[in-house]
Amino acid sequence: MRAILMAAGMGTRLRPLTLNTPKSLIEVNGMSLLERQIINLKEVGIDEIIVLTGYLHEKFDNLVKKYNLIKVINDKYDVYNNIYTMYLVREYLEDAYVIDADQYITRNFLPKEMPSTSVYYSACKENITGEWILKYDEQGKVYRIDIGKEGDKPNYIMSGASFWSAKDGRLIGKKVQEAVEANNSMDIYWDNIAVENFSDMDVYIEKIDSNDIFEIDSPEDLEYLKRTLKI
Repeated sequence: MRAILMAAGMGTRLRPLTLNTPKSLIEVNGMSLLERQIINLKEVGIDEIIVLTGYLHEKFDNLVKKYNLIKVINDKYDVYNNIYTMYLVREYLEDAYVIDADQYITRNFLPKEMPSTSVYYSACKENITGEWILKYDEQGKVYRIDIGKEGDKPNYIMSGASFWSAKDGRLIGKKVQEAVEANNSMDIYWDNIAVENFSDMDVYIEKIDSNDIFEIDSPEDLEYLKRTLKI
């Protein structure tokens, strides 16, 4: 197993905090979002960790050295969406965790044994306007994504942490490569590729607690996290 940490973006909505610091290196409770993720991965035996950088990539060098990470630089981070970031590491997707590096993880929900299928780790959240809601059958197999609307009830969303089996990882890597090299899908997320291919994969929801993970995308998100955790 391995892990891919997506940390290439500029984090413009978090400015001025991100003027000189990548979003994933912002500290909460004395530790950066990224380092907390790395420690969680190490705790469950994941030693091959790829960090995808772009914006201010040199700021990651201390963590790369400290934890012996594999650093990949996306020099087009300000041109294309994250499908190109994933394109750069498409060959690492087999039996791999993928975690958005702007997620603050409060409890290590990752298993010590490799999952038998692809998994979305999903928290039930209250404010889900614009979020990707997972639709799944009685066995927990994910078959569709809906977009949350204002006024929707709390639901399980795509929470920025997933695992991809060897079979599904190969398929996503192939589809990402095709999309990027056709040069007609550079404004989408790599997650769109996964969603478009649910019928050919075995992806299941793994429900986690609502406070296990928080996306930090804006100053409001950061303040909400601090209030929730009483930091």
